[in-house]
Amino acid sequence: MMDDILKQINAGEVSGVQFKERILDKYDIACELVAFSNSHGGKLVVGIKDKTGEINALSYSEVQETTNLLSDIASENVVPSILIKIDTIEVEDGNLVIATVKEGLNKPYHDNKGIVWVKNGADKRKVFDNAELAEMMTDCGSFAPDEAGVRDATVNDLDATTIKQFLGNRFERVLEKKGLTGDAFNEASLDMICSAIAKGHDCEKILRNLRFIRPDGTLTVAAMLLFGKYTQRWMPMMTAKCICFAGNSIGGKVFRDKVNDADMEGNLLHQYDTIMDFFTRNLHNVQVGDEFNSMGKLEIPYTSLVEFTVNSLVHRSLNMKAPVRIFIFDNRVEIHSPGALPNGLTIDDIKAGTSMPRNMFLFNNAIYLLPYTGVGSGITRALDENINVTFMNNDKAQEFVITVWRGESNQVEDLDTGLRHSDTNLDTGLRHSDTNLDTGLRHTDTDLDTKRVTLTNKEKDIVNFCSVPRTTKEILDRIGVSMHSKNRERYITSLVAAGYLQMTNPDNPTASNQKYKKVNLR
Repeated sequence: MMDDILKQINAGEVSGVQFKERILDKYDIACELVAFSNSHGGKLVVGIKDKTGEINALSYSEVQETTNLLSDIASENVVPSILIKIDTIEVEDGNLVIATVKEGLNKPYHDNKGIVWVKNGADKRKVFDNAELAEMMTDCGSFAPDEAGVRDATVNDLDATTIKQFLGNRFERVLEKKGLTGDAFNEASLDMICSAIAKGHDCEKILRNLRFIRPDGTLTVAAMLLFGKYTQRWMPMMTAKCICFAGNSIGGKVFRDKVNDADMEGNLLHQYDTIMDFFTRNLHNVQVGDEFNSMGKLEIPYTSLVEFTVNSLVHRSLNMKAPVRIFIFDNRVEIHSPGALPNGLTIDDIKAGTSMPRNMFLFNNAIYLLPYTGVGSGITRALDENINVTFMNNDKAQEFVITVWRGESNQVEDLDTGLRHSDTNLDTGLRHSDTNLDTGLRHTDTDLDTKRVTLTNKEKDIVNFCSVPRTTKEILDRIGVSMHSKNRERYITSLVAAGYLQMTNPDNPTASNQKYKKVNLR
């Protein structure tokens, strides 16, 4: 039991408190309870030093006093008040008291000074950013940003053609019965379409009934995102930045292609079309079949790019004032979506097809304009295309990143330089291969490299990620696994032993500031 508690303390899931002079610091404990409630829950252990695990066991009378005090703090010093489960465990020379705090349903919680706290690893931090507060409220369902109002925007600021397309898809069967299909639908005005759907209704009344217009007459964020003519006039960050770099560094100053902000301005359908055009003109086409004139297909399956793009546009955080960012490098494609995974979702959950949309109203309506099924199968369908993809859920940076590696069948990674090179010799025009395609094993010409362990794609990603020194948590977050000792052994210690990574503080392997960096081979 104690070993589990110490592991949880190191992972930031448990905070330890010493019992000093029979009096606990009520305010500090309240802050811990607030932080756990605003995060994903956790445990507070009284009678143990935080981080060191040194035990200062409580007597029977101290246990009673502590139990009563914790209950009082949870109800009086946490706003709104919370319920906690309190248990005791026997240890040498006394007992420990354990208070279990669940993730709160009424975020954001604050202390009696009005300060909002969240967990930050094993510590906690204050929250001042309104966007982060809004994200907490969205996460627990007390605020729906897609249903918020857009000040001063009117129906005249919406695109009639996009609304018509939406209504045609949503009310397809109704319009079929009225004979409004094919050319008849195309030639009909928006008002005719609205009247056919509901007699006597114009566009504004239809949009009110569909909740795109709020009772106070303002347009919702969802209406502006789906139908806006110039969406970014009201929401400048609800856009996407698309850059194709020459090389593999985001710090590169040479661009092969870059979508101008003005070209991206518009609603989600326009943004989707612009992003897909960006992909198709910058990614390679690969010949399919043996025939010289056989059809080619995109090096990264188009279906996967569709799913990842729609995911970034529909499931992004609407509270974060940041655009979707899409980068094409020589060796990979990165899609950065603002906001970490919502509602406690994990990477394993989304791979398994679990669907818990962040923007429910937008999600339920965008399906009539954008190509997705709405049943949570998008990521699994993309993965069915047998692509080399990694996911990173970054709680600290508040973004979700999808990385798709390009051309694994015709590119190999040069770990000496951290760059990928093509299997085409540009000087001679002749093709060569560093991979034995019959066995799937990589080989090199040097004795040194043949002794080295062959890396998986995930391990290669870790090594390149550590071109800049990284902490254990940063590395494991990168590949989407928990801070478990087995994961540290599998993904970090093994790469150190194999000579691909090295510690920044090798003399003290367990140092709290220990980081790992890539070994530059000669």
